[in-house]
Amino acid sequence: MKQAFQAGLAALVLVLGACSKAPAPPAASTAPRPIPVKVVVVTMFEIGKDTGDTPAEFQLWYERQKLDKPFPFAHHHDLFLNESTGVLGMVTGMGSINSATAVMALALDPRFDLSKAYWLVAGIAGVDPADASIGSAAWAEWLVDGDLAHEIDAREIPKDWPTGYFPRNARRPYDPDMPTPDGEVMRLNPALVEWAYQKTKDVALPDDPGLAKARALYKGYPNAQKPPFVLKGDNLAGMTFWHGKLLNEWADKWVHYWTKGQGNFVTSAMEDTGTFQSLAYVTPTGKVDKNRLLVLRTASNYTMQPPGQTAAQHLLAENTGYSGLSASVEAAYRVGSVVVDDIVAHWDSYRDTPPAAP
Repeated sequence: MKQAFQAGLAALVLVLGACSKAPAPPAASTAPRPIPVKVVVVTMFEIGKDTGDTPAEFQLWYERQKLDKPFPFAHHHDLFLNESTGVLGMVTGMGSINSATAVMALALDPRFDLSKAYWLVAGIAGVDPADASIGSAAWAEWLVDGDLAHEIDAREIPKDWPTGYFPRNARRPYDPDMPTPDGEVMRLNPALVEWAYQKTKDVALPDDPGLAKARALYKGYPNAQKPPFVLKGDNLAGMTFWHGKLLNEWADKWVHYWTKGQGNFVTSAMEDTGTFQSLAYVTPTGKVDKNRLLVLRTASNYTMQPPGQTAAQHLLAENTGYSGLSASVEAAYRVGSVVVDDIVAHWDSYRDTPPAAP
């Protein structure tokens, strides 16, 4: 009996040993394939709910583009997709820290294939009254960062300095020996920007008596007194909500300096350099393409006071409610949706080759 048991045990050991040497069958993959995305609409904030109340930057996209499939997102706001069109909407949160981290998180999100996706920033902004009126929409080619700098309090600067704010690694404000840019200036794909502008330059933008009353105050600024219109104009991004004639002059010079005279300050916002930088970091992986980014900023307020008011008076009044908020939100959708709809409609052409103006 004992011998029979030992013989059986030895046979079992031989069988198990043979099984352990045989290759294991490949495990069946259960991970779903990434969802192809054609356009990511990047907005920065919403007021209240995503639908049914006062709209901010996201709500009109959510409603009119039928972004009805939610995706949980470990950031400021969940993502929403229209599966039939491939349009994905996001809300990053305000400020370059939020925009950079949200865009980076999405760019690396394995649920989506963003390798061919176009990215459209569609948000409100302050506008230089020398260039445009509230309710207007500006396509940016240059993004300039207003935070990366040295600063000395104005009460302590040398007497021959126009400002205490000057570039890192420079010896004075607007140093003609310009330091090598390191995050201070970024250029979008010029051909794509021009295509977007040409596609939308004749879009009719909303106007109303409230806008007309606000712009009438800007005597001596003919562009500020025009009804809303579409233009090309560059963006200065900074985490500080600055305001006033003197800072407006600084912004104009700062953009001119960093773009070597090729850019023109038109809109002031907070987030766009962060958005671009994240896409630039991920682009070498092939997961996204920074050359498919468009930045559309629509004017909700002026960046400086009108004649007869102080900077403080005007800023505090605007803080109770931007005079051009509803018009700028509508303008962002009217102009931006033309580009989004065209990309979706001509995806067979634009998937591999970005459009360019003729």
